[in-house]
Amino acid sequence: MSTMKERLHTGELYFPMGEEIMKEQMAYQDLLCEYNMTKPSEVEKRAEMLKKMLGDCGEGVYIEAPFYSNFGGHNCHFGKMVYANYHLTCVDDTHIYIGDYTMLGPNVTIATAGHPILPELREKGLQYNMPVHIGRNCWIGAGAIIMPGITIGDNVVIGAGSIVTKDIPSNVVAVGNPCRVMREVGEHDRKYYFRDREINHEEWKDWANL
Repeated sequence: MSTMKERLHTGELYFPMGEEIMKEQMAYQDLLCEYNMTKPSEVEKRAEMLKKMLGDCGEGVYIEAPFYSNFGGHNCHFGKMVYANYHLTCVDDTHIYIGDYTMLGPNVTIATAGHPILPELREKGLQYNMPVHIGRNCWIGAGAIIMPGITIGDNVVIGAGSIVTKDIPSNVVAVGNPCRVMREVGEHDRKYYFRDREINHEEWKDWANL
């Protein structure tokens, strides 16, 4: 039979308040607390701390403080050049994967933890965790909530305030509660970046601020 700690990552029901789990979790959260007390000017210190905190930390990852995470980011796996604005909350009781160049607006919540619908099981304090996968070069709008077990494809825009309860395919704009695909990313987006504002492709064709 698997231990409670092993069940963090199997999707099985488990009791999250055991001594072994709590001791490890508190150590990760202490480091997160230190990160949130750093100054914005301490860019290099933040970068080094993120390498210690995150399960995987690609080149150029930047997370604005405050950052909230159940396991201090230990179960978060971020590709290169991932940017997260203020108040990112990662309920990372199991793994969260975010691809290269993805941006997250302020107050985004990514949750992996869930509790049984059956009241008797909740009363016992039981929980289960399902991983979340977010693809490459996505933009997750301010206040979006991504539920346990969700997969979001590459090049996706999730509208502000959306609640993502089902998987989202690549190359689409999706919005709403519950979040639904509104349209594909296409030719319109090659011409306009915002409403009637046209993209000057000549100006930006050689730009590489990396």
